[in-house]
Amino acid sequence: MKLRVERDVLAEAVTWVVRGLSPRPPLPVLAGVLLEATDDGLTLSAFDYEVSARVTVKADVDEPGTVLVLGRLLADISRSLPPQPVDIATDGAKVQVTCGSSRFSLQQMPTDDYPTLPASPEATGAIDGQLFTQAVSQVSIAADRGDTLPILTGVRVEVEGEKVTLLATDRYRLAMRELTWNPASSDADYTALIPARTLSDTAKALGAAGSVQVALGTAAGGDGLVGFEVGQRRATTRLLDGDYPKVTSIFPTSVDTVAVVDTAVLTEAVKRVSLVAERNTPVRLRFAEGQVAIEAGTGDDAQASEAVECTLTGPELEIAFNPQFLLDGLGVLGTPFARLSFTQPSRPAVISGQQEADGDSDESYRYVLMPVRFAS
Repeated sequence: MKLRVERDVLAEAVTWVVRGLSPRPPLPVLAGVLLEATDDGLTLSAFDYEVSARVTVKADVDEPGTVLVLGRLLADISRSLPPQPVDIATDGAKVQVTCGSSRFSLQQMPTDDYPTLPASPEATGAIDGQLFTQAVSQVSIAADRGDTLPILTGVRVEVEGEKVTLLATDRYRLAMRELTWNPASSDADYTALIPARTLSDTAKALGAAGSVQVALGTAAGGDGLVGFEVGQRRATTRLLDGDYPKVTSIFPTSVDTVAVVDTAVLTEAVKRVSLVAERNTPVRLRFAEGQVAIEAGTGDDAQASEAVECTLTGPELEIAFNPQFLLDGLGVLGTPFARLSFTQPSRPAVISGQQEADGDSDESYRYVLMPVRFAS
């Protein structure tokens, strides 16, 4: 193998491909990134039996060939190189990486032991990249980060024609986002449970690049896989198995009190007040006409309080939340105002977005937050 590639092109491609590699792979060979030089350019691939990534970039190839080298090491090297073209060439059992006066010699790994990447499944629809990234970020925050119930570490994706619903919960909160996409078939009907962390990483990596081609369900030709593709970038991940709990019943069927607050103002106030909140202790919110008072700390502990303006409809109410869970929901709203809907202090609250203080709520995204019990 012998080729030349632009430094920024190489660095971006390697970083994207190895982003999902495990720091402790089950097999040493799975820590590698596969480089394939052909007349079409340079193709970089990574696969750990769960997640695969593949990208093709422009390169001047003098001698075609295939090599396998440590992925994260190549990523670190490529990002540190000076802004000059990079020459990559094999030299016996080594791979020489040269950029200006910088020279690195990498050990080749056995390509025969490297697994074959899964074939890219057939796309079943397309979605705007920025919309895809926003929706995934809004929902994935509510997925479980532990391993007690693996099924809750995923984002449930339901497709009915042009409607897509994303849903995630860790039992203490629930996030749901509804949006539209362009299905390959008008009668599309798919359900998939995608690992939240992988989905989030993929959305961040692909979302800014225009329309994302998505492959879901058995009709996509993938056995337990979901695929994503933008241009020359392709990624797949295995789906989670199991029956997702029917959690939509958590949504309140009625609303007694509604408060509309400036999202940024409320977020900053909660951040400041929660500085005195000990681990696993809540912040208390007292909603009254014209303002919401935010408090944390009791007794001999450090205490803090702050009041911000709000528009209240319905009875006054006092409720407590885990401050980080509250901040997570406010942080992904993406609207100037937050609408908080309540029934009673012991029941779940619903946070949604609102463009204007006296406008209509945007119900396409809803974040349900369980309250924390506190002493009167």
